[in-house]
Amino acid sequence: MTMKIAYISTSLPNECGIATFNANLALAINQHEAISKDSFVVALSDSENLDTYQYPNDVKYIIRQSNQKDYLRAADYINTSQVDACIIEHEFGIYGGESGLYLLTLMARINKPIVTILHTVLKQPTYIQQTIIQQIAKRSSKIVVMSQKAIGFLTSIYQVQKDKIQYIEHGVPDLEPSADNPIKKAYPFKDSKVLLTFGLISRGKGLETVVEALPEIVRQNPDVKYVVLGNTHPGVVKNAGEEYRDSLKRLAKKLNVEDHLVFVNKFVGEQELHHYLSAADIYITPYLNEAQITSGTLSYAIGAGAAVISTPYWHAQELLAQNRGLLFDFKDHEQLAKLTNELLTQPKKLRELKYNAYQYGLSLRWPSIGKNYITVLEKAILEKEKSNLSIKNIIDVDSIPTFNLSHIRRLTDDTGIVQHAKYGIPNLKEGYCLDDNARALIMALMAFEQYKSKEALDLLPIYLSYIQYMQKDDGNFRNFLSFNRNYLDEVGSEDSFGRTIWSLGYLINFAPNNSYKEFATELFLKSVPHFTHLEHLRGVANTMIGINHYLKANPYDGYIVEEFNKLAAPLVNAYKSNKEGDWHWFEQKLTYDNAILPLALLCHYEISGDEQSLNIALEALTFLTDKTLTFGFLNPVGNDGWLEKNKPMAQYDQQAIETMAMVLVYFKAYEVTKEEGYMRNLYQSYQWFLGENSLNLPLYDHETKGCADGLQNYGVNRNQGAESTLAYLISHLVVFKALEIEYRYLADDNKLKADMVEEK
Repeated sequence: MTMKIAYISTSLPNECGIATFNANLALAINQHEAISKDSFVVALSDSENLDTYQYPNDVKYIIRQSNQKDYLRAADYINTSQVDACIIEHEFGIYGGESGLYLLTLMARINKPIVTILHTVLKQPTYIQQTIIQQIAKRSSKIVVMSQKAIGFLTSIYQVQKDKIQYIEHGVPDLEPSADNPIKKAYPFKDSKVLLTFGLISRGKGLETVVEALPEIVRQNPDVKYVVLGNTHPGVVKNAGEEYRDSLKRLAKKLNVEDHLVFVNKFVGEQELHHYLSAADIYITPYLNEAQITSGTLSYAIGAGAAVISTPYWHAQELLAQNRGLLFDFKDHEQLAKLTNELLTQPKKLRELKYNAYQYGLSLRWPSIGKNYITVLEKAILEKEKSNLSIKNIIDVDSIPTFNLSHIRRLTDDTGIVQHAKYGIPNLKEGYCLDDNARALIMALMAFEQYKSKEALDLLPIYLSYIQYMQKDDGNFRNFLSFNRNYLDEVGSEDSFGRTIWSLGYLINFAPNNSYKEFATELFLKSVPHFTHLEHLRGVANTMIGINHYLKANPYDGYIVEEFNKLAAPLVNAYKSNKEGDWHWFEQKLTYDNAILPLALLCHYEISGDEQSLNIALEALTFLTDKTLTFGFLNPVGNDGWLEKNKPMAQYDQQAIETMAMVLVYFKAYEVTKEEGYMRNLYQSYQWFLGENSLNLPLYDHETKGCADGLQNYGVNRNQGAESTLAYLISHLVVFKALEIEYRYLADDNKLKADMVEEK
């Protein structure tokens, strides 16, 4: 059986080091019998015009770098092309979105095993760069790096498991030095000692260090020429033209060595490059800092048996060890001149370096490297097949972070929980709100119920006290309080009223002791007269959810039952009034916290047995599911425009409370119907927090234990306020409630099977 491989990379004729690497890798892999001749390339293009590059026949699909829809279509193409595995070349700059995050969109939708090759691993990544690498590792069967240093970075900085990482060195051409090298016979090599640097030219390459060393080198070796082979980097040309190349020429003139500096301004193929490397006396890489984890140019030089002098960037330290080359300090032109002159005047030492490099380079040639990749691909495909055959629980416990209240403690003082945070730091200027303290009360109760957490129990009276402080004499509630404990409104919103009733009802139902229950009951009953004045559907729905909990603890309170039935009526009537054709909703648009509307009617059915409430709730939930959960991940209605009837849905800003409501409604739907599909939808919705979303970026922060405030078109909103973090934690706790149900279901199923075996 042969393997069909899809390579995702920039592609020749794009003059790009990644494109060259991928072309060589594909050639090395595809020449083996184990690989299908139908393997192909999905090319990343930096142009919106699909005809900019005349790609070879093996390029079957083109992704325009900044067109996110192209990534989705490419995934579909790969999935339907009978591909066995994918190889992805990763460099932050070749994919669209901030730091190339559009790649995650592609990876999330590919249902084939993926091997990702990391060409850059940063020691000090930004938050988004670190997140991207972590998500790449999560979605890859293996990630390949080309230096040992990269392995250390991935495990210590990015928390990637070591068994996910494969070390395979950078491949080099399978070429031998030519006895009749045409480059040696031509200017500037003929009758000269040549120092060579090649690759795309930009300021970070440090070529000025070599130019500054030339006066001393030329003084002892007047026949020296420094040849710089390669075009200026396209990005540099676009932004600054040939300014850097011109500055080198001016520097050489100033130092009176302009006749010893030669630019060969062209992109050369591998055979010609090998001629240049073989013809040169010394190859120099004068990069300016250590942060170079992989250097293809250095690998090529070693592969060609060149004598190399380099600054000690990370890859050079590894590749030039054991006397395969010499190192000089960054920007130290005097040390460079000294080492160069020593080599040029000691032919034996020069030959020794070349011999050591050549011998080591034999193991780096592409045929050998290709075999290593084939082994990795075979293992990835086998593991995928085993994974597909294994029976999996609906909820994957290993993927769920450990429950942690550290960010909630950070946001909570002796008054209550602070509304907002700047990144992970409480923003005290914004003060407190009733909504968040009500949610915090529910979360603390759930955490105590689930984990018997004393930490959560200790927080509970703070949130309850805040609710009591915000209740007015007439039983209604204020919402906002400044940091210095001044009321900021006279009457809160109906939403905040309803959420507070929800929290009080929950406390009455799940109170850890009788004192809490009595206190909550007093606050709850004092607010009841305001139930009849509620006008907004979400205020009604939140209140109904609280009443559901109250009636579970007080099933014979006929007055509250009557109020409960009255509150259901406006929801039922709204649904009947707005339902039309394939629009099955309570309003003419989907806005925020949508799932609590069907959740409230499920709660009503649970107490009353009203079939109309049940039917409307499930029909509306099916509609909501079709709008937001048909992509293989939750795609909540965005706050930036909502979803109006017969209009496109706003994609962003996606909010955490929307996701929490989806988790809660699916849990309740499962409790009511026992249909397994709701359990799957619940877990799929929860995974929105962990990166299963339209941008494939996690909102939960493993470092702060907080949750980002939203998902926006450019990435995540890095602020981590109370609303989003509580929404995450409540969702987490609901998932573990669901997990208990799943365990019971599996245990019952196993018992049934065992009984059947005994009967036989």
